[in-house]
Amino acid sequence: MDGAVTTGAAESAADPGAGFLRSFGRQVKLLREAAGLTQAELGTSVGYGEAHIASVEQGRRIPKPEMVDAVDRAVGGRGVLVAMKGEVERARYPSFFREFVRLEAEAAELHAYDAQVVNGLLQSEEYARAVFAMWRPLLDEETIEQRVAARLDRQKLLTRRPAPLLSFVVEESVVRRPLGGTRTLRSQLEQLLFVGHQRNVEIQIMPTNRDEHAGLSGPFTLILARNQRRMAYVEAQSHGVVLTDPAKVQTLESTYGVLRAQALTPKESLARIEKHMGEL
Repeated sequence: MDGAVTTGAAESAADPGAGFLRSFGRQVKLLREAAGLTQAELGTSVGYGEAHIASVEQGRRIPKPEMVDAVDRAVGGRGVLVAMKGEVERARYPSFFREFVRLEAEAAELHAYDAQVVNGLLQSEEYARAVFAMWRPLLDEETIEQRVAARLDRQKLLTRRPAPLLSFVVEESVVRRPLGGTRTLRSQLEQLLFVGHQRNVEIQIMPTNRDEHAGLSGPFTLILARNQRRMAYVEAQSHGVVLTDPAKVQTLESTYGVLRAQALTPKESLARIEKHMGEL
């Protein structure tokens, strides 16, 4: 595809991240056995249970960065496992999403239009867990917790220094839809109010009663890299595309400009969110 990087499932029948995790797990097992440690002994030395170690070795559980560091020291890995830490972290995300996550983390500016759910960068932990619990096909509990942790980790972008410029246009129906129940929605609205008051973040609500709407083609995200390269990301049905063709990116930038003009101002939007909270 000219001017685009396709990151969807159509690339291959298997998730390359899953294969990497199995390889990483085998490496952990080989180093553990070479060090003369049982799974229980290794777990005790690094502060995790035997079952946790077994899951990592089988490629079923994604270890946290601090666990990778601790295991490397405990088995005398001499940095072998630490060198794989970055790839382990990326494996926490679905294969179609990994390239976008890399670009997002390094963005100087990021602007997103969302029409189905609250943007992942703005989600509360409770809301994120509810979203992943509704995923189809269904995810197991361990995968849900891994995805929630990865989503919250992405939110480091909100407080990164130098601070990126972030803006979001969100459909009013999204902030009224009680995914996970009323309590979950309340926690999400509180999160929007908290983040929306940060100086580098602007949140705008698109009222449901607008009789003109520029975003009918669906959600998208605009990315301005630190090197001033402009890109866009479009996702649908577990299929993501990073657009790099200037003409295609410019079209979405123009669309986003109109969306911002049609939406409530940031100040009006925070007031609208407060109003919805009061109605719960």
